[in-house]
Amino acid sequence: MKHALSSGCAAAALLVALAPVSAVAEDVTALPTVTVTASPEPFSSSLGENDLADAATARPDAARLLLNLPGVSLATGGAISSLPSIHGLGDDRVRVTVDGMTVTAACPNHMNPPLSYIDASRIGSIDVHAGLSPVSLGGDSIGGTIVVEPPAPRFATEAEKVLTAARLTTAYRSNGDGLSISGDTTVATPDFSMSYAGSWARTLDYEGGGDNRTVYSTESENYDHNLTLALRRGGDQFTLRGGLQYTPYEAFPNQRMDLTDNESQYLNGRYEGDFDWGTVDARAYWRHVEHEMDMLEDKGGAMPMNTRATDLGYSLTAEVPVGEADTLKFGTELHDLSLDDWWPPVAGSMMMGPDTYENINNGSRTRIGTFIEWNARWTPAWSTQLGLRNDIVTMDTGEVRPYSWTSMMQAADIAAANAFNAMDRSRTDVNFDLTAIASYEAGPGATYSFGYARKTRSPSLYERYSWGEGHMATAMNNWYGDGNGYIGNIDLDPEVAHTVSATGDWTGGGVWQFKVTPYLTYVEDFIDADDTGRRFGPGSQFVVLKFANHDALLYGVDVSGSLALARGASFGDLDLSATAGFVKGENRDTDDDLYRIAPLNVRLALQHRLDDWSNGIELVASATKSDVDDARREPETSGYALVNLKTAYQWPGVRLDAGIDNLLDQRWYDPLAGVDFATFKREGGTIGALEGEGRSFNIGLTFTY
Repeated sequence: MKHALSSGCAAAALLVALAPVSAVAEDVTALPTVTVTASPEPFSSSLGENDLADAATARPDAARLLLNLPGVSLATGGAISSLPSIHGLGDDRVRVTVDGMTVTAACPNHMNPPLSYIDASRIGSIDVHAGLSPVSLGGDSIGGTIVVEPPAPRFATEAEKVLTAARLTTAYRSNGDGLSISGDTTVATPDFSMSYAGSWARTLDYEGGGDNRTVYSTESENYDHNLTLALRRGGDQFTLRGGLQYTPYEAFPNQRMDLTDNESQYLNGRYEGDFDWGTVDARAYWRHVEHEMDMLEDKGGAMPMNTRATDLGYSLTAEVPVGEADTLKFGTELHDLSLDDWWPPVAGSMMMGPDTYENINNGSRTRIGTFIEWNARWTPAWSTQLGLRNDIVTMDTGEVRPYSWTSMMQAADIAAANAFNAMDRSRTDVNFDLTAIASYEAGPGATYSFGYARKTRSPSLYERYSWGEGHMATAMNNWYGDGNGYIGNIDLDPEVAHTVSATGDWTGGGVWQFKVTPYLTYVEDFIDADDTGRRFGPGSQFVVLKFANHDALLYGVDVSGSLALARGASFGDLDLSATAGFVKGENRDTDDDLYRIAPLNVRLALQHRLDDWSNGIELVASATKSDVDDARREPETSGYALVNLKTAYQWPGVRLDAGIDNLLDQRWYDPLAGVDFATFKREGGTIGALEGEGRSFNIGLTFTY
């Protein structure tokens, strides 16, 4: 009843807010049809506004849009909180910016990652830079960079004088009874623009394939409201954005805890200037998050956990032409995080009381970076990019305390807190990054690129400062979805990754395209986890691990291509596209496989378009995952092949989308989703892998004005 009431109120509220609005369409299939467009960077891929026009789905997880790009995989979390991985390096190892903002997952379970703060319907472009990312896109990451931007502000033409536009979309998904509403409206003159974008989405627990078993703890609800003001004069443009995001609940099937409240506010300003000598791009931002966890109905129990965090920062970049064909880009960046993580006592509990457990007290992490990047064209065929970057990261935290200083049940945490409080907890890392890329255009249809990158990432607050050593405390500091417990390590060194990669990109007269990118990354001081020898839980199925530095090796290849099968006025256009990825990762010190490494996977899509009618059939296939992290007791998963269908028709101002996900209702298990802790808690037995979503019938309707 709670879900039904909140759903109705949310739908009514958004419809009232957008009453004068009409809308464009959201594609309600799980994986939208997109075209991977060429990017100025040879080791990157992009989704633009045209690619994303039908990409807002009934499942509002913006990270799912990335699955169409080579080299990207997702670690499943809650309904809007998947964690992207590039070439086997995920989560904090990938730098994700949302509208220029660096956003930290303010949660010991990473339930609110950066992409959970933008609805899929509000994305204007996505750029993914794998491995050899330019130093100008930021440091403190080793896997790559994901840049997500909302649509640019719209202005009226001089002839129009005043521009008014609006969109309203509603979509329904049968599996999980998912319902979403999103919309935006704009009023603009040639010099001033004002727009609002809002969304609401709700889903209940979904059912798996085959026997339609309920997959518990997969429900969620989310609200998003955003206002944009923009002013331009000549070559200058000022943009100010602000917004509120509220998630009243989001369950996590692979975690002990669920999200029970997440409230966030942000303010973001940007200045873009075009001068005779070059361009300037300056941003400043602030985001505050109040986050609460506990256990929703599917899991039962009570254990409140709270986090408060503030991200603030700026970036300043200038680009100057040098000679006729070269450019020099240089700048500076600041990101400051303040975070408190505390667990209130539970009345009447001897284990969780009588005091408040302080997991991170007055934690701070500040990074200031500078960079210089030279893009040169030596001949019509040869070009290079050379970049150097320095980041200084300072971290500290205050003294902490367990639930009790006297209880024998808290002995491990009492000893750990005393030892932690006696330490000098401040740390400073001085990091250097380097990127060097060369590209050769062999002819109109062939381009070859190769390069090297040195990338550095400092540990997170949770990796360094999660001090608790009792079984319950360690189990609460877990963003891996494996049910285990983790202990921080204040003496961790930064990770340093050395990546070499090459790419060949061939095209044939606009009829076909083929691209292959092999890569190899060696990581010094990779932050993995060592088995402490301690076990806990029913049947001692779970392990207590401690973060530790090791060396790691990752290697693999990405392949993508497209082929125009037919062009004709009567039949329409028929196109085939494909992506495939393989990656292998291993700990060189222990010879164990790295955690959450995706097995060989392939995506094939056959797309048809005839005037205003479009159709698609997609095959998503994965090999068996048998290379697993033994230390974490990562589950193996079987291979699978899923078929998705979709169709859409566009009338003037109206679009209808329909589709079927997992057409054959296959039972499958997500190789990167971790364990099904929710079912394990309800039914006991041996914990297993998390089951994926069964068949779903989807429909969406969009109005535009």
